[in-house]
Amino acid sequence: MSIYTSTARFDTGRALTEDEMRKEAPSIFAMSAHESRSERFKPIPTIEILRGLTKEGFAPVGVRQATSRTEGKADFTKHLIRLRRVNDGKTYNVGDTVCEILLKNANDGTSAYELMAGLFRIRCMNSLVAQTGTVEEIKVRHSGDVQAKVIDGTYTVLKAAEHALVAPQDWSTMQLGREEREILARSAHVLRFGDTAGEVTTPIKPEQLLTQRRSGDVGNDLWTTWNVVQENAIRGGIRAVGRDDLGRPRRVRSRAVTGIDQDIKLNKALWLLGEEMAKLKGAR
Repeated sequence: MSIYTSTARFDTGRALTEDEMRKEAPSIFAMSAHESRSERFKPIPTIEILRGLTKEGFAPVGVRQATSRTEGKADFTKHLIRLRRVNDGKTYNVGDTVCEILLKNANDGTSAYELMAGLFRIRCMNSLVAQTGTVEEIKVRHSGDVQAKVIDGTYTVLKAAEHALVAPQDWSTMQLGREEREILARSAHVLRFGDTAGEVTTPIKPEQLLTQRRSGDVGNDLWTTWNVVQENAIRGGIRAVGRDDLGRPRRVRSRAVTGIDQDIKLNKALWLLGEEMAKLKGAR
């Protein structure tokens, strides 16, 4: 069981300790910039920002750190923190879906502070980024009073995350026909496996993205179908048989999307796809 699995539940979840975060993502604690940065680059330790957010009632429930092949960059590289609002008397979940704040930063010049609205579905332990119509993300550069800007931005993005919780309520009432489900799968298939020109060469078929992994995912409504497609696209593990250059059978298995930026980009695109389908079905 990963640390994220044990801390991110809305019923028995808890905040990560600093020791746990240091083990999973040590770059959160970088107190200086990587040596490749110029003097104009003002490093702002993520842990200082996080401590400020914690005082405001935002609890870190998950962390990730990008890998780096450059020697000496591992302690400064990109990282992502998932935060929940706690102990303010409000409800931030609908069923098994919780809204989150995603905070991304790096002290090697690869990322400013980025704040995004997110949703997290407990059933599949597979988080997603919710692209809303009002606030997609807020970026704070490494200059000026960064902590105050990040805290203000966090409250703004929280409103967007709350707005995104309308989706599980509305989408679960929208039944999809077979053709609509196939359209959703084909579109997601291109997003996940297409090249820059939109060409797909994988032997994995679009309909395989509709494969349900658990009994709780049986259903043809938009919310259930979207979550099945999203999980299959992000988590990987889909098997198929293709052909190599000599025409011989070759078994393939889709890989999980593990890069922080790739994960966010794909999740945003999938969310937008779901929103557009919801509009066609008469979403409010």
